[in-house]
Amino acid sequence: MNIVACLFNKAIFWGILLFSSGMFAQEKGHLVIIGGGKRPAVVMKKVVDLAGGAESKILIIPLASSIPLDVALFQKYQLEKQGAGMVDFILGSRETLDHDSTLAKLDGISGIFFSGGDQNRLTAALAGTRFLERIKTIYQAGGTIAGTSAGAAVMSEIMITGNEKLASGQNPEAQSSPPAFRTIRAGNIETSAGFGFLRNAIIDQHFIRRKRHNRLISLVLEHPALSGIGIDESTAVIIQPGQILEVIGENTVMIFDASSARHITEDSNGNLSAFDIRMHLLQAGQRFNLRHLKLLN
Repeated sequence: MNIVACLFNKAIFWGILLFSSGMFAQEKGHLVIIGGGKRPAVVMKKVVDLAGGAESKILIIPLASSIPLDVALFQKYQLEKQGAGMVDFILGSRETLDHDSTLAKLDGISGIFFSGGDQNRLTAALAGTRFLERIKTIYQAGGTIAGTSAGAAVMSEIMITGNEKLASGQNPEAQSSPPAFRTIRAGNIETSAGFGFLRNAIIDQHFIRRKRHNRLISLVLEHPALSGIGIDESTAVIIQPGQILEVIGENTVMIFDASSARHITEDSNGNLSAFDIRMHLLQAGQRFNLRHLKLLN
């Protein structure tokens, strides 16, 4: 089966899966997805405001970090500086997350903040736990889920792990883990299951600064039913109920849309090609409808 047929079947599969999983269900909560780097005051204040302002109760989850206590304390300070009512955090491991005492920390919580670090560490700790299911319930009921860097990567159903697969025949010495991936190639971007708060897109972070275009283009060509959202540092997207995306912060957001792309093909070396891929570059204040894939202002 050639790649066109494979991608067509994959698009049908994802369409059925996303429809059956309620992709366009009306969640009542907000997502604040931060591209990493510095977190401007306007971004952190938005997290606080959406979570309830002075009445907010926010729980920081710093388990992606190798120094979780330091990260949690600094982000607690940032959120309190922007007027958060109550800010707490959890430490520990996967083994302790489903203890009643840890689950009790989610009682009355109106906002969750996933810190940066390694997204694989974060999914290893939370995936499949009752703790994560409670967080999803908070979101569906109207809570705010925020995350930066690794905490942004976990937001989508397909999560970029950060690893580029070594193509056959490639010199291993050339695989030096550069910040920018080298190719636009089928099957070359390692992914795993994210938390699935956003089911019709794939999130990438540190995007413009680290030149991560190749890996996101590769993935949207392999999953044309999903948009690719690349968020730069010091920048965030807010996903509002109804799948309305708004950009805030200092830099830009790039969206790739291959839903109408033609002639998606793969050559003998695995390189991908396609026609009519759409790209949108959004700055702070601009809004985009993720359901209908069009600019609103």
